[in-house]
Formats: sequence, C-alpha cells, structure tokens
Amino acid sequence: MGTVFSLAAHGCIRALKTVQTEHAAPQLYTTLHRRKCSSVSTPRITTHYTIHSRDKDPRWEGIEMERFADEADVVIVGGGPAGLSAAIRLKQLANEHEKELRVCLVEKASQIGAHTLSGACLEPSALSELFPDWKERGAPMNTPVTEDVFNILTEKHRIPVPILPGLPMRNHGNYIVRLGNFVRWLGEQAEELGVELYPGYAAAEVLFHEDGSVKGIATNDVGIAKDGSPKVLKMFHLNITVKEHLVSQLWISSLLQSSHKCYWDVFERGMELHAKVTLFGEGCHGHLAKQLYKQFNLRENCEPQTYAIGLKEVWMIDEKKWRPGRVEHTVGWPLNRHTYGGSFLYHLNEGEPLVALGFVVGLDYTNPYLSPFREFQRWKHHPSVAPTLEGGNRIAYGARALNEGGVQSIPKLTFPGGLLIGCSPGFMNVPKIKGTHTAMKSGMLAAEAIFPKVTAESLDSETTGLHVPEYAEALKNSWVWKELHSVRNIRPSFHNYFGLYGGMIYTGVFYWIFRGKEPWTLKHAGLDANQLKPAKECTPIEYPKPDGKISFDLLSSVALSGTNHEGDQPPHLTLKNDSVPVESNLAIYDGPEQRFCPAGVYEYVPLETGDGMRLQINAQNCVHCKTCDIKDPSQNINWVVPEGGGGPAYNG
Repeated sequence: MGTVFSLAAHGCIRALKTVQTEHAAPQLYTTLHRRKCSSVSTPRITTHYTIHSRDKDPRWEGIEMERFADEADVVIVGGGPAGLSAAIRLKQLANEHEKELRVCLVEKASQIGAHTLSGACLEPSALSELFPDWKERGAPMNTPVTEDVFNILTEKHRIPVPILPGLPMRNHGNYIVRLGNFVRWLGEQAEELGVELYPGYAAAEVLFHEDGSVKGIATNDVGIAKDGSPKVLKMFHLNITVKEHLVSQLWISSLLQSSHKCYWDVFERGMELHAKVTLFGEGCHGHLAKQLYKQFNLRENCEPQTYAIGLKEVWMIDEKKWRPGRVEHTVGWPLNRHTYGGSFLYHLNEGEPLVALGFVVGLDYTNPYLSPFREFQRWKHHPSVAPTLEGGNRIAYGARALNEGGVQSIPKLTFPGGLLIGCSPGFMNVPKIKGTHTAMKSGMLAAEAIFPKVTAESLDSETTGLHVPEYAEALKNSWVWKELHSVRNIRPSFHNYFGLYGGMIYTGVFYWIFRGKEPWTLKHAGLDANQLKPAKECTPIEYPKPDGKISFDLLSSVALSGTNHEGDQPPHLTLKNDSVPVESNLAIYDGPEQRFCPAGVYEYVPLETGDGMRLQINAQNCVHCKTCDIKDPSQNINWVVPEGGGGPAYNG
C-alpha cells in the first residue's frame, strides 16, 4: 500500500508541476530581487546533494529514500536528433525482425524539442537513410537553400569570398529548418513506432551493476527546498482538472478531479530505469557523460574537447527584405583575428518573413573581458547586417555550447552497459557548422550495433550490462568518420600567428585542393578553461549600450527564451568550493563568468557589510548551455540537472 501511495503521490506532484509550468511566466532573478537574501559573512552558495551529502544531514533522517524501478531493453538519455534517431532505428529493426523490444527515452525538457537550439541549416543525408519518404511524412523542411553568401567583415565593410564547389561551407542541397520543430517531428515518428517518450524527466544519476557495468539511470528527485532540505508534508486544494496519463509501466497514471484535496510528501525520489544497454545522447557536455569519462577513463587516448558558444535570435523582418532560402555566413569583425568565431543569417520560408541569425565564439578565447553575448549584439550593427533587421521585431533568443574538437577529441564510445551518441561525444563538422546529420547517423549506427545483442535469446556478455564495441567500429567505417577526418585540421589551423587569416589559407590549400589527405593531424590548444589570461594582462572591452531596436540587454533577451525553473530548489549550478569564485576568478580574472554566461546567471555583488564581494547565482535564468562548466578557469562549477521540465522553452 505504501508503494502504491508513493507512486500515486509522485504522479500527483508531477501533474501539479505540469500545470504550474504551463501557466508560469519566465522568472528572471537579478541583484535587486535577491539582495535581501545576502548574509553578512560569505554565504553558502551550493546546497545541492552532489556536493553536500544527505547522509550526514540530520534534516534527512527518517526520509524514505527507496526508488521505484522499471526495466526496458534499451534506455536512451536525451530526446535530441541522436537519441530519437537511435530509438526510431531500433523500433524499425524490431518491426522488420518481428521482435518485441521496449525502448524508453527520457528527456529533461518539458516537451520534446524544447531544449533544442541550432541555426539550423540541415544536411538531409542521415534523414534520407532513416526515412527515405520524409517528404511524404511531412518533415518540417520547407526551405531549401537557394543562395549561399560568405563574407569577411571589417568594422565598416565586407569582403565577399567565393564558395567554390567542394568547400565545406557550401550548402547546395541543404535545408534551413527550425531544429526544435524538426526534433518534435522526429518525436512523433518515434511514438508512432512504439517508442516510449518521457519528456520532463531529467536523468540525474548513472546506475551500476556490482560488476561495474552500467545498469541504467535514475531520474531526478523532486521536492527539495533551496536550502537542500526535504520539503515537508503539505496539503493542496486543487481548483483545476488535470489528467496525467503515462502509457507504460513506468509510472501509475493519476486523475485529479476539480476541488479534490490531495495529500502527499512533497519530497519524492526519482525513478530507476534499468536496461540491457543505455545510450547517452545528452547533447554537448552532458553531465552524465562527464561521470562516465572518469568512471571508464574514456578520454585516455584523445585530446580534451574544445567548444564554442552559439547565440541565436529569431526575427520577423520587413517582407521587402525577406529572401527565403538565402544563407549568409561571416567571419572577422567584431572579433580579432585570434578569436575564433563567426555569424550566420538564414532566411526561412514558413509563411512569414522570418530570419534566424546568430553568432558563434570559440571558447578558447583568451581575454576575460570578452562577452559573447555583447559581441553578438555589436555584430548586428554592422552596415551589412543592420539594414535587414531595421524595422523588424525580435521574437526569440537562446544559446548553447557546441563541440568543436573533431576526431582529435572524440572519446572511447563504448563501455560495459552503455554507448555515447550524438553531440555528447562530439560529431560536429566545424567548418560546415553542422552536426545534426552526423548525430543522427551515430544514433542509427548505435541502434544497428546493439539490436542483435539485446534481442539475442542468450546474452553472450562478460558483464551484466552489455558491451557493444561493434558500434565504435561501425562508426569508424562510416561516412561520419570519413567526413570528420577530412576536416580535422581546419579548426586547429587557426592557432597560428595570423589567426583567422592563416586558418582560411590553410583551409583553401589543404582542404579544397587535397581534401584533408595531408599526412599529419594538428593539435588543439588544450582545455578551453586554461586559455584565459589574467585580467591584468588584458585590455577591457568597451561595448556600446544596446539601442533597444537592433541590440538589446541580457535580461530582456533571456525573457524571450521562455526559461523557467521551480524557484524553491537547490541551484543546479554547483560549486565544488564556494570560496573559489571570489578568491580566484574575481581576483585573477575579474569574474569572467558574469560575461561568458549568456543568461545573467552569475553576478558579483557587494556584501552587505560593504567590505567585499560575493558571487550570486541566479539559477532560474539558466538556459542549459553548459558554458560555465566548460569555461570556468578554476573548473569549480559543475552543472547538474535541475528538476525535470525546467529550463528554456525554445520554439524551434
């Protein structure tokens, strides 16, 4: 009876949370909102249980910590292009071979696609393999590329660069899409095939068998207060009608009728999902993947991953300036020649004069005063960009990190009980600025490798969790590896005296002429976190004030991302040591986290005593880009998942 009550209560909580999320406006917390919460001494910033164990906390004594568990054949973490492609391919194979196969996919976003952000110019190669009839199925790919433009920008002018056949920047045959909409469509195809999708459930923990192989995952606990304590027994009077019906054995469905009273312990443990094989497709810099790297030493024989941050806006522009199918890319201004980055501007054809534009900055930059967000805002004022936006209306904003390490930085992909797929290990083609097609293909190859093993009548495995090294072999024999290997030297070639221009010359000679067949492989500069110079060695960057027409401030931008989190929960931006931000980051680097974060999460504010500063974390602003975890020079920030359903709500 107790177990049934616990599960019903969990459903009750989830039903209420769903309704609250749907009707809540994005909450942006700033210094003024929370200054009153400061203490006179250096405050305790981190309250998350991953830093402060609940075993030693008397507030957790007597709290029921047992978790409900369920089993599937395959569990997939992440509902992006890779995870959904893997799920779809598994069910296609099961149908072809008339096998019963239970595939469960968990996604931390409230809806499939809500955390997906990209330009995006999609190469349809993998999609055509997965669904040859994707046009008949109604895939939301309405804008074939009709015009390709590439420019080098100076402060006042642009220099056109011809895009010759064979160069990676050429987009003939590709489609401009809103990737979130495309991912939602993939989710619909997966559900039609029988994949069990569970959006709003964040995978918070990797589970292991006694022999050390991966057993599955556990979803996040709910009902933990901001101070790290369990929320107490409460009573709610619901004046709403909610039906939460999860069609599987995972959770008991619940029906709450209007005016009914519902009693429950607000704290509820997450659920365990066990599987023969677990696929980790969390996206760039996944927090579970970081644990797996250490657990299985997966990065032993590769270079450190290097990253970029991409920022994006969607605008409704004057129809007279709208050129559907036009793709524009630039490099150069406002970045100096030693800072890797560039821009995109895509004209969509979706019945309205929409453009998607964005700016990418390599996170191996050295000046701690650089703000990727403000560089983006400054770029929009260039004489070749501003006329497109003048008189228009900005309707969306978002940001995310990108893998840029290429084949040099791909870790070992398989381990007992699990595989890494998609942008989690990093299959982005950097000069193409494309990773969706390679992510999808990696998921499909993973599905094809594990299917024979998970459906075998007798499991031939040395470990309880199945080890499938055939996946890595298949990937290295696929067009994905061939494509990434051919461009492996383009990104690191920018680390030279001439910077951008030296890299472009290298690309022209060794890629366009020799197609990446040079007998050497260049190395990256190392961890992005180690590249910042002390502030005293750098020149502060004076950015112009936003005009409110073309350029905007940070908080009004985050408001357009639809970001929302449950306010009364421990900040998911955890610090290994609460004193490091002030003693190291602020003292040496002038607090770079307040500039590299694209959502205003980190602020240094005065102590009430007036004799120092403290770091304030506005976790509710977080758009889940992971930049802080990557670029923090002290490597003191550890991004973990908040309660499922929180974060941005991107509309394509």
